[in-house]
Amino acid sequence: MTHPTSQRVLLIDDDAELSRMLKQYLAGEGFEMSSAADGEEGVQAALSGQFDAVLLDVMMPRMNGIEALRRIRRVSDVPVIMLTARGEGLDRVAGLETGADDYIAKPYYPLELVARLRAVLRRHPKPARPDKPSSLQLGNLELSVAQRRVVSGSTAIDLTATEFNVLEALLRSGDAVISKDELSMQALSRKREPYDRSIDVHVSNIRQKLTAAGATAQIETVRGIGYRIGLP
Repeated sequence: MTHPTSQRVLLIDDDAELSRMLKQYLAGEGFEMSSAADGEEGVQAALSGQFDAVLLDVMMPRMNGIEALRRIRRVSDVPVIMLTARGEGLDRVAGLETGADDYIAKPYYPLELVARLRAVLRRHPKPARPDKPSSLQLGNLELSVAQRRVVSGSTAIDLTATEFNVLEALLRSGDAVISKDELSMQALSRKREPYDRSIDVHVSNIRQKLTAAGATAQIETVRGIGYRIGLP
């Protein structure tokens, strides 16, 4: 059962069985939990603005928890509790110095985790702010934020997680130009390096998919600055 005032928690951990069990337990305690199986996916989710707190494991594939926390802290103060192996004191120190709000050693009692989670949330109440729209639309193109779904009319457009983030950032910018540096931070959760063409490649892929689906919205290149999305 989902409580009306459920707070949303993101678990970044590659242990699928733990994720399943913890999701069931937290639901009974009034939390709504989502999970990410590696550091890169977890950083993108943590920066989406959809979560009230993050549970972050230190040992993960693709990107460890300390580096994931470092990238989250560049742009977000979302509360983070580190999950560390028992006895790994250096991991705990590194996590706290990087900006973790608390840590808990594995294996842990779920009751203790919930207590720590509630304590962190009490210390960091979410500020009141206007809600972001749950969907963004331009012409016949519609992007649903919560469902992470994009359609052109009745045609679904299959985007990667990064392509979705790029398109969402473009749509949120309205008719304003958004720089490649901003897109890199919002979509890839990292600063853009010199000669880095990752954003250009993602935009090119999105353009092809929008055209194939018959979308009326088009992405315009603003030379030397970045991109803007609009109608012809």
